[in-house]
Amino acid sequence: MTSYAPAVRARRTALAVVLGAQLALGLTGCAGDDPDAGTNGIGKLSAEEIDTRARAAADAATAVHLAGTLISKDGSYTLDMRLNADGGTGSVTSKENTFAVLRVGDDLYLKADAAFWSAEQDGKGAAGTGEDGDAEAAEKLDGKYVKVPADDPTYKRLRGFTEKDTLLDGVLSLHGTVNKGDRDRISGVPTIQILGGKGEGGALDVALKGTPYPVRVARGGGGGTVTLADWGRSFELAAPPEDDTVDYGGQLPKTSG
Repeated sequence: MTSYAPAVRARRTALAVVLGAQLALGLTGCAGDDPDAGTNGIGKLSAEEIDTRARAAADAATAVHLAGTLISKDGSYTLDMRLNADGGTGSVTSKENTFAVLRVGDDLYLKADAAFWSAEQDGKGAAGTGEDGDAEAAEKLDGKYVKVPADDPTYKRLRGFTEKDTLLDGVLSLHGTVNKGDRDRISGVPTIQILGGKGEGGALDVALKGTPYPVRVARGGGGGTVTLADWGRSFELAAPPEDDTVDYGGQLPKTSG
């Protein structure tokens, strides 16, 4: 008598393999449908919780690179700043001018070209000597770092561009009830967006990979858009060399911003 047992067992084994493979594929398909698979999980949180996590991450970071445009009643400024707890360095562009700003501790420096300083003389001349004095002073200041006196009216306004906590507090604030928005990918980083209201109170994109840092923010009311990167990446701040620094010798000309 011929035994069919080996063939039956073989078929059962083959069937088990096929069913196991189908089950595995089915489970893989389900995992692939989960938008939070492989993320830091904040996409599952409420908008308020995401906002809290993002702000906490920003506060704890030792440094950040902020770039973009801020618009307020005082004017429009395009910033490209690296900030840490000790100060900041970078460039600021207003409607009229572009200048570099550097702060190391409480020491604040401004660097601009001769055209900037000529425009800021307000018709008085840097040395009080008229147009010839204006031109001469502007040439001396051209491309040099000028230390801004702490009691100069310009000091407080310029320092605000170099203060990490102050700048981020204003940039990251959303107004109105916070709601969740769409998912996106910014500079290769997957993000989840939270909105102030329906977006009129601002929009903040938060990283879905790694630490939930803010990646981009659009301020409410057309207040500008900035990107935030290099969180926690250290950089060196140092006073400019003496031969690259000029002592203005008094209060700076009134800046037009």
